[in-house]
Amino acid sequence: MSDALTSFVEHYGLIAVFVLSVLESACIPIPSELVIPPAGFMAYQGSLSFWAVVVAATLANVVGSWIAYAIGRRGGRPLIQRYGRYVWLNEKHLDRAEDWFARYGEVTVFVARLLPAFRTFISLPAGIGEMPLGRFLLYSLLGSLPWNLALAVAGYELGAHWNMLEQYLKPVSYAAAGALALVLIWFWFGTRRVVRDRDES
Repeated sequence: MSDALTSFVEHYGLIAVFVLSVLESACIPIPSELVIPPAGFMAYQGSLSFWAVVVAATLANVVGSWIAYAIGRRGGRPLIQRYGRYVWLNEKHLDRAEDWFARYGEVTVFVARLLPAFRTFISLPAGIGEMPLGRFLLYSLLGSLPWNLALAVAGYELGAHWNMLEQYLKPVSYAAAGALALVLIWFWFGTRRVVRDRDES
């Protein structure tokens, strides 16, 4: 996968950076760690503009995030109302998600954009939780910018040795994905317990 992504970036430059970054933020698991550093390396070589890479990736993250947010907002509640009982979810879980994003939406989105794995999927729960769109897009932008800047700088500074970045970031990505799974499991069991306690009281 890494070779295919690198080849795509090398052949199509900023278009590849934009398309792949949109897909990543639309919940397609394409690691930006394998997209932005090669583009940063191309900037080091002089075939791309460094700041164009950062801007293209960041704007693409906002576009992809908006797509996933819209899916979550428009489809989340109807889907859970219709099929949620099959996975032990109901409207009380939606109310909890909405309350969470009303209180902590900005910091949640901003921090998630700085973390591997989390950054790809945060838009769906933000949409389901009906976080205000303007605030969601603003904090997605603010969180995506330093992430893309850091990866582009890494690719630029590593120069011909940018492949080292994949070696060091891959374990971090795996750890973050595992942490994300644990958080989702904790949330799922926690909401089930809250709902059960309410029903029993």
